[in-house]
Amino acid sequence: MMGENIDNTQYFKTKPEIEIQVKEVLDLVYNAMDEKGYNPVNQIVGYIMSGDPTYITSHKGARSMIMKVERDELVEELLTEYIRNRSWER
Repeated sequence: MMGENIDNTQYFKTKPEIEIQVKEVLDLVYNAMDEKGYNPVNQIVGYIMSGDPTYITSHKGARSMIMKVERDELVEELLTEYIRNRSWER
């Protein structure tokens, strides 16, 4: 059976990694920071500005989750939501 379709290309698909949305990461991080008594806004800004993951608690895996997202993606998501909520979008 193996040599029957020698002229055809076979396809192999791997399961893609589950893609976590930036919104979900921000929600998780915000809630984890809040639960631990930190000011989530200040801590997330500190992380975005410095790139230092110690601004983010490891509670509920928040630190490892936020490190999976590029900092510019975090800024883009935050700005997009801000603009959407301010009705600046056309």
